[in-house]
Amino acid sequence: MFDPRRYATGLPHAAFRELRDRHPVSWQAEYEVLGWPPGPGFWAVTRHADVVHVLRDHGTYSSWAGATQIRDPDPADLPFIRRMMLNQDPGPRGPAGPGQGDGAAGEGRSGHGRLRRLVSRAFTPGRVARFTGAARARARELLGAARATGPVVDLVTAVTDDYALLNLADLLGVPESDRGLLLTWTERVIGYQDPDEPPVLDADGRPVNPRSPAMLKEMFDYARELAAYKRRAPGDDVMTALAGSGLHDGELEMFFFLLTVAGNDTVRSAAPGGLLALAVHPDQQRRLRSGEAAPDTAVEELLRWHPPVLSFRRTATRDTTLAGQDVRAGDKVVVFHASANYDDRVFDAPHRLDLTRAPNPHVSFGEGPHVCLGAHFARLQLRVLHEEARALLPPFTLAAEPRRLVSNFVNGVKSLPLDLSRGG
Repeated sequence: MFDPRRYATGLPHAAFRELRDRHPVSWQAEYEVLGWPPGPGFWAVTRHADVVHVLRDHGTYSSWAGATQIRDPDPADLPFIRRMMLNQDPGPRGPAGPGQGDGAAGEGRSGHGRLRRLVSRAFTPGRVARFTGAARARARELLGAARATGPVVDLVTAVTDDYALLNLADLLGVPESDRGLLLTWTERVIGYQDPDEPPVLDADGRPVNPRSPAMLKEMFDYARELAAYKRRAPGDDVMTALAGSGLHDGELEMFFFLLTVAGNDTVRSAAPGGLLALAVHPDQQRRLRSGEAAPDTAVEELLRWHPPVLSFRRTATRDTTLAGQDVRAGDKVVVFHASANYDDRVFDAPHRLDLTRAPNPHVSFGEGPHVCLGAHFARLQLRVLHEEARALLPPFTLAAEPRRLVSNFVNGVKSLPLDLSRGG
C-alpha cells in the first residue's frame, strides 16, 4: 500500500478488500522508491470502523508526534511542521517524547483548539455562501467554453483546475495577478512523488521535502505580504479575517499554506473524480440529469467513490491494540480513507455507484477533531459544478483513459478526456 505508483491506475480495490477481510491492520514496508529513501514501515488501517476509531482517538494516535504524512519528516523540520493545525492534537500538551521537547512543538500541540476556533470564525457558512454566485458564474463560463471546443475535451485543463483555483483565490482574497502562484505551490507540495513534477534535489542529490522550511519560504513571504495588504485594505475574505485575528506570523503562514494546498487540491481532485465516475456510469448520469438523484446526495456518493485524499498518518503515543494487532508506542499508523469508503461492513454493495445512497458515512473529509474545516466550501463548489454540468454539457462518455497522479496521499486526476459529441 506504500508505493505511490500503485495508485496511478486507480484505487487498488482487490488489495484493499484482501486487507479489510484478512489483515485489517497490516504492517507495510517503506522501501526506497522514486528517489526517496526507505523508512521504518507503518501499520495500514483499512476497515471503516478502525479508521474512524484512529481519527477520533487523538490521545492514542497523534498528529503532533510525527506529523501526518507517511514519510517521516527530517527531525530538524518537525518543530516547523508542527506549527500547522493539521499536525497538532487537541487538548493540553502532554509530556514530550524524545526530540519533542522544544518550545515551538509544545506550543503547537496545546494550541489546536484555539487555532481551529480562529479559522472557523473566518470560514463561516455565511462567508462561504456569498461565493455561491461567483462559483456558479465561473462554472458556467468554464463549462460553456469547454463545450465550444469539443467534441473531445480534457475537463481537467479546461474546467476543473481553474474552477478550484479561482474559487479558492476568491475565498482567500488573493489578487488576480497572483493566482497562478497558488497553483505552482500546490503542485510542488502535492505532486512531489509524480515523475511529471521533477523533485528539487539538495547538494547531495537527495530529494528535498516540499514541506520543509526552505521549500515553503516563497509561499510564507507572500502570506505575510498579503496579510499586511489586507490590514491596509480589508475585504470580505478569509485572509482579511485571519490577518486581524491576532495570529502571529508563523501561525498565519501555516494557515495560508494549509488553506492554499488543502483548499485547492480537495476540489481539484474531487471534481474530475466525480465527473469520471459519471462518465463510466451512464445510468447514474441519467439519474442526476433527470432529477431522480438530488445534487447534494449525488455529491456525497461521488466523494465516497472518489475520495480526494487516499491516506493520513498518525503516530501511536503508547502501546495499544487495534483490530487484534499489537501496536507499539512510536509506530506509524496510516488510515486509508480510500479503503474505508468501500467497506461492505458499512456500505451496501460499495462497488455500485448509487447517487441516491443515504445515509452515506464516508470518511473523505476525515473524522474527529481534524475533520476538514473547508468541507462546507468544497461541497458547495462540487454541487454547483455538477448542477451547471447537468445544464450545459450533453451526456458525456470517456474519450480516453484518464491520467492519474502518482501519489499515495492525493487521489488526483491529471487528465480527463471526455467525449461531448453525443449531445450534438
